[in-house]
Formats: sequence, C-alpha cells, structure tokens
Amino acid sequence: MKALVKTAPGFGHLEMMEYPDPKPGKDEVKIEVKFVGICGTDLHSYEGYYKNITPPVILGHEFSGQIVEVGENVTEFQIGDRVTSETTYYVCRQCPYCQTKDYNLCPHRKGLGTQQNGAFAKYVIAKKESLHKIPDELDYRSAAMTEPLACTYHAIEKANVRAGNFIVVIGPGPIGLLTAQVAKSRGAKVMIIGLTKDRIRLDKAKELGVDYAVDSQQEDAKELVHRLTDGWGADIVFECTGAAPAANQGLDLLRKKGIYVQVGIFPESFISFDMEKVIQKEIHVIGTRSQKPSDWEPSLALMNEGKVKAKDLVTHEFNIDQWDLAYQAIKNGEAIKVLLKPID
Repeated sequence: MKALVKTAPGFGHLEMMEYPDPKPGKDEVKIEVKFVGICGTDLHSYEGYYKNITPPVILGHEFSGQIVEVGENVTEFQIGDRVTSETTYYVCRQCPYCQTKDYNLCPHRKGLGTQQNGAFAKYVIAKKESLHKIPDELDYRSAAMTEPLACTYHAIEKANVRAGNFIVVIGPGPIGLLTAQVAKSRGAKVMIIGLTKDRIRLDKAKELGVDYAVDSQQEDAKELVHRLTDGWGADIVFECTGAAPAANQGLDLLRKKGIYVQVGIFPESFISFDMEKVIQKEIHVIGTRSQKPSDWEPSLALMNEGKVKAKDLVTHEFNIDQWDLAYQAIKNGEAIKVLLKPID
C-alpha cells in the first residue's frame, strides 16, 4: 500500500512510500481508510515542532473506515463494520491514569500516527478496545472528525460548561469551531475571536450559529465582552491557537474566578504568560490533552443528532499524495478543514 511517512525528525521529511499491507494481530482489526483529517499535530510533526513522535511512522490519526479483516480474539466487531478509532494504540494498564481510563495521560502510551503507524495510508491497524461504530445515519466525512471533536468535548467537560455561561473561544480553526459548537449544545452563549485573515472561518462560525464572531483587528474584543457581560467578563475562555498573544488576551477577557482552558499546542514549550492576572483575578487554569474513551460516544451522538455539524467545516479534499497542496491550502488560510483520501 502507499503511505505518507514521516521519515526523520525536523522540518519536512514526509515522503510517499510503498508499505506492505498490515496484518491484524490478536485483539486488532484492519481498517480500510475512507477519509483521514489533517490535524494540527500532523502539521507540527511535519514542521518539526512536535517532539512526541518516533519516525519513521505513518502519520494520521483522525479517520473513518470499514473493517476488512479481524484478528484473533475479536468478536465484538466483524468485517464490514463502519468504524472510527481512538488514537490510543498501547497503554500500560497499570499506572494510576490507566486505572481511571485516563489513557491520554499514561506515561507509556503509544498513539496512532505518532509512535504507531497511522491512517495516511489505505489501511490502518487499530485495537478493538479503541474502536467505535459509526451510527448508520452518519457519513464517513463527519466520522473522520470524531477525534478532534472528542478532544473539544474533553475540554468542555473539564471546564464544566453549562447553560448560561458566557464562553469565549480564541481561534476559529477547526478545533475552535468544534469547541464553539459543543459549548452551544450545552446552552452557553459563545463568542469566537479571530483575525482579519480568518474571515472565511469567522463567517463559517456565524453559519454554524455561534452568537458572536469577532475580528479582533477590527473590533475591540475586550470592550465587546464587557458590554455583553455587564462589565464582568467571560466565564470561561478556550484558547485554541497555541499563540502566546492569544493566551494573554484570554486572561484579559476573563472575569474574576473565571476559567482559562489551554487547548492549542504552542510551537515552543515556554511562553510569556501573565501570571499576575492569574493571581489577582483568581483564575483557574486548566490544561487539556487529547481525549479519553468516555469522550467518543457523546461526540458521535452530537454529530448524529445534528448538534455539531463537523462536515460543514470541510473545505478541501486531496489524495494523500497531494500533501504539498493540502499543506499550502492550510498555511495560506484558504482551508478550514482538510481531509485526505487514500490511494491504491
């Protein structure tokens, strides 16, 4: 099979290669990939920023597909099942985090597309315990976005978003737009903030029913937040860009005792962060990493019920051998969400 492989650390080193078709082992299934999304982690891996990766490895972890072969001891799934999979491939099952099914925090975890071959290929191998059946009414394109949606659901859960909250989402990329939709599904008022170059994405936010879509280069976001909250500030801010100025903007927009949630990954580990605001406003700072098993079925349900319109974010589709075109569409700001398709 043809696969898109990160062959070495550093910028680039992403090559189309011929790989032998994989075989499922015990407790594993072989999935024919239908669609696979390009994630920020894939971009950071390509650009050399993401360090938690072990080349050579096939990238790609946001995917949907159909089971074409099952391994020994797999009775819960059968050939023909439409599925998506958690990114977890291996965890130790012994540590305190595994005991509470916080597999995203297991220190020995291996993930699809980072330490284990992923879905930028015709076939991918996944563990049966990581699989989720796609509802009959849900299409493959939407289902390929279950993983990023589960990440945003995880963040929303950690912040305990509820009806009546005033939420600010900084960054109208795919993660920000999914976060905004999940927050809306819980009855929150939501403002999403971007830059002038994000006009396509801000317009999409309005189409999706987000209450306020703000270009912070044309409008004073802080003044607007304060006007809409009677001067108090936002209850919760989700920072989805991984940019230091956005992080500090988020602290500025929060009310006292507000909740700041860091969702975006920074290119550099250490950034300038206004801890004085954290102290003086008694802000709760929450980190959120990836997703865990309990986030997946609710995410599939949100899409199946039409409360999250994941497919509406897809603006471009390419074959996996058109990586350069896909990358440029994202970096040039032309795309919101890009899906790749495998090739023979």
